[in-house]
Amino acid sequence: MSAHSGGVAKPVTATAVIGALGVVYGDIGTSPLYAFDTAITAASGGAASPDAATILGVLSLVCWSLLIIVTLKYVVLMLRADNQGEGGILSLFALAQRHMASAGRWRQYLVVLAVLGAALFYCDALITPAVSVLSAVEGLELLDASMSSSVVPVTIVVLVLLFAIQRHGTHAIGKLFGPIMMLWFSVIAVTGAAAVVRNPAVLQALNPLYGVMLLVRHPGVAGAVTGGVFLALTGGEALYADMGHFGKSPVRYAWFGMVWPALLLNYSGQAAYLLSHPGKPPSQLLYVLVPEALLPAMVILATAATVIASQAVITSAFSMTRQAVQLDFLPRVRVLQTSETEQGQIYVPVVNGVLVVAVSLFVVAFGSSAALAGAYGAAVAGTMAITTVLACFLAATEWRWSKLRLALVFLPLSMIDLVFLAGNLTKIVDGAWVPILLSTILFSVFMIWRNGRLQLRKALAAEAIPIQQMGELLKNARRVPGTAVFLTSSTKYVPSALLRNLEHNHIVHEHVVILNLEIARTPRQDPADRVRIEQLLPDVTVLRARFGYMETPDVSEALKQARSRGLKLFVDDCSFFVGWHLVVPRTRAGYVGIKRRVFAWLQRRSTQASEFFRMPERRVIALVTQVEI
Repeated sequence: MSAHSGGVAKPVTATAVIGALGVVYGDIGTSPLYAFDTAITAASGGAASPDAATILGVLSLVCWSLLIIVTLKYVVLMLRADNQGEGGILSLFALAQRHMASAGRWRQYLVVLAVLGAALFYCDALITPAVSVLSAVEGLELLDASMSSSVVPVTIVVLVLLFAIQRHGTHAIGKLFGPIMMLWFSVIAVTGAAAVVRNPAVLQALNPLYGVMLLVRHPGVAGAVTGGVFLALTGGEALYADMGHFGKSPVRYAWFGMVWPALLLNYSGQAAYLLSHPGKPPSQLLYVLVPEALLPAMVILATAATVIASQAVITSAFSMTRQAVQLDFLPRVRVLQTSETEQGQIYVPVVNGVLVVAVSLFVVAFGSSAALAGAYGAAVAGTMAITTVLACFLAATEWRWSKLRLALVFLPLSMIDLVFLAGNLTKIVDGAWVPILLSTILFSVFMIWRNGRLQLRKALAAEAIPIQQMGELLKNARRVPGTAVFLTSSTKYVPSALLRNLEHNHIVHEHVVILNLEIARTPRQDPADRVRIEQLLPDVTVLRARFGYMETPDVSEALKQARSRGLKLFVDDCSFFVGWHLVVPRTRAGYVGIKRRVFAWLQRRSTQASEFFRMPERRVIALVTQVEI
């Protein structure tokens, strides 16, 4: 068994590496705007002047956390856990599903963990744009103190414009993301290195004992310190989720060649400045490292970098939504393709609308990046811990690691994850309760939908007619010219739309095609192996079409592939019948009744099959079947 599950490796080119800087590393790359400030404030416990041991201790924790969590866990280990080149917690779950039969009673726990991890990741997408753009725009205060009242309005304007352009796609301006982020990493590396040269004593922080001793000496604030330090790592999960855009090798080259060195130099430079300037730490340490004459240009560059970081998170939220729908964690939603050449360029209107409202509310409610830092981190810390558990399961089942190797790798990672999770939970009163509450609500929606779908399938199967009885059903039916295509979720049973058509119209077309669109547990399906054709009866054909969970199922594509196999099906010659299941919840008291009513509400608002599966709407007939659950 190979050590990974990937598909064809993407070539390592300078374009791919630069592109990875713009898409993959925007989130973690802009963390120096607020992470070190927050950690120092937590470590000093409100003291007017942090001592050298505190400064070096915080820097040591940041440097070693970047090494262990981001470099070793994500860049080295997790990038191996790719599903045909795709990453992220739902891709990891799709990989794990292949081996869940061997999980026994733990199977349900793995499903719950994956759903919870996805819910937590969404909350990261809510806070990242708010805290990133707000921290950059706060640089206006350094240019002119009187501009402090403009920070929130300017941030809102920037964010609203960012979300407004999503419907038009970002493939055109996306070409600028990589070069801008390359400039950003170069600038923060140079400004940080200059400060380190002026006070090289800061390099003592490479000794991990400084970090350990800081936590030992100040146990009362250890949780807050680790919560602050964690902000330097918050882009790690997004790094794994976005790897599919360029492949693992360009992502690794970008990290080792530019991102990691730039982050280490800038965090060290911020610490060196504090060592050289005793007293109350200034806000916006990153800006303090920049020569005053270049400060306006730095504010503009930082704002551009945080917009790019936000774009990467928004794109991840769109991709995560499509994956969640295909894996049956969410109702069908409208997904629009914004690029004819890039399949990953999609736009999900409902997600975009929720994000722009939620992010704007975060900015207005918290008002500053320092306040938002209290809410930031808790959600992604939970996602990171769940990723470790799922990766351990994958390493045991697919990679065939020994128990000793599993213990040596995943036990330390799990312990560190728990430390960071506990540290972030200390920020609940400071705002971390917000993403935790939102994650709980979203997790409930995921589970209600998943369980409701299982109940719906069970109810439909109980009333369904086996496909083997198709001949008996059609024997005495009146035939009319043409071809009817009936969409079905299972080829084991006669489609409900066909039954309703016979029941109400008492006719059937001369040629009947039963079309099943299956979602595979792989990101993409080879078009050459897209369809399977089975002749059930002389005039009844079963057509199975497979699509990956990163693809949008397309009826026209399925028919095109069928024609290449000799089945003459043309959209303009067919009538398409879809069954719409009207869910009626049985009256039940308590939480069970609430779940059923919520599922029925979600089911009725799910995007119609004709739109979701890209069917020619003028040729679609929807027939309703009422189902009680």
